[in-house]
Amino acid sequence: MERWEGKIAIVTGASAGIGAATAKILVKKGLKVVGLARRVELIEELTLSLTEAPGELYAVKCDLSKEEEILDALKWVKENLGPVHILVNNAGFTDDWRLTFDVNVIAMCICTREAVKVMREHNIAGHVINLNSLVGRYPVSLPHPNLNVYPASKYAVTALTENLRQEFRYFNTGIKVTSISPGIVISDFQEGFCKDGTLEAMRSGPVLYPEDVAEAIVYTLSTPPHVQVLCLPGWGIWFCVIVFFRFMIFSCIRWERCFSQGEYLIIG
Repeated sequence: MERWEGKIAIVTGASAGIGAATAKILVKKGLKVVGLARRVELIEELTLSLTEAPGELYAVKCDLSKEEEILDALKWVKENLGPVHILVNNAGFTDDWRLTFDVNVIAMCICTREAVKVMREHNIAGHVINLNSLVGRYPVSLPHPNLNVYPASKYAVTALTENLRQEFRYFNTGIKVTSISPGIVISDFQEGFCKDGTLEAMRSGPVLYPEDVAEAIVYTLSTPPHVQVLCLPGWGIWFCVIVFFRFMIFSCIRWERCFSQGEYLIIG
């Protein structure tokens, strides 16, 4: 992580859950972190708890469903702090079908487009990290009606991440892209939509916490520049049993393809 010390990282959805945990750990690693969220007061509270950390946390109010606010936020970062080196696309939404795609997919595309533009202008070998989901790789039965659209948005993240990987390599940008697909993560995000005992049922099995995913992000950032990572934490025991053979076949195919290109695929 030494090469990132003093560099600028943008974390979307940094007011709570995985975003807040990620912002916190990156500041402790010595980065200048810009947290984007609508509930900016929560990021400001987090800032007060990090006064002794070697890095800095900046709170910027931004509704990620609105492109003009995203553009204004990233413009502020460039003009006041400098070029971005790391982008963590973490913000997520589930309550409304259109907003789910606006935040989970469109906002991710806009943030990535603008961040990569700056990285290329300054010849920065940066890193784009997309917070995906296990349901973005394997469809599962979900009890909440609106969540039937959520996996579709995460499938889009899976496809976009792979396309970005190919584009970054084709144009020889030196920029890395990572998709992190956690299983069940207990946070405010789940508490906001889980009804009728669903959350309690989720907690009865193996779960992750925001700090676990934040550590996975730090791990990907710690890998050497030539290593490209697709990290899948949070495999529940029940899911492993169901998809074990399918997963083994998939991982072997992917490993062979990536290894032949001089890269690595790490599944953890």
